[in-house]
Amino acid sequence: MKVPVPSNVVEQAARTKLQERGVTLEDIANIVYELQVKFYSKLTMEDCLESVDAVLFKREIQHAILVGIELDELAERGQLSEPLLSIIQSDEGLFGVDETIALGSVFGFGSIAVTTFGYLDKAKYGIIKDLDEGKEKTHTFLDDLVASVAASAAARLAHRLRDRDEKRGRQEIEKRDLEDKIG
Repeated sequence: MKVPVPSNVVEQAARTKLQERGVTLEDIANIVYELQVKFYSKLTMEDCLESVDAVLFKREIQHAILVGIELDELAERGQLSEPLLSIIQSDEGLFGVDETIALGSVFGFGSIAVTTFGYLDKAKYGIIKDLDEGKEKTHTFLDDLVASVAASAAARLAHRLRDRDEKRGRQEIEKRDLEDKIG
């Protein structure tokens, strides 16, 4: 019988992989802030960090991070077969699997997250640009994964800010948060 890996182990592994690759929650929260502050002037970095943290509770996000970073690392070590190795190492423009994995992880946060992901994939804010342009390591998947986390966190935050504006009760907001974490 197959025994599932405990959720907390998967979550911690995804968070650790991000850190090992030089991506902090603050880096992602900075992107979320830049995306959302124009719509909500009272936005705080604490709001953005909380949303990024909540997004990282989702299994789809965790799984995408683990798969994508593993492929980046295998390419760095030359441990993929050709022509896949060269395609990933060069981040070939017509290779869309990196975006496909990242895009798949944003669907849990609705159409706002999907369109924001597309925007971030082109605009390349903050750490996303650094990862995309960095030549020391392979980040073919990671730059898109960071964009997916930021897009998801921005979408989640937009909904929470609307809830605040509509003065929804704490229990209702907490219920929505709990529902977002399922999956």
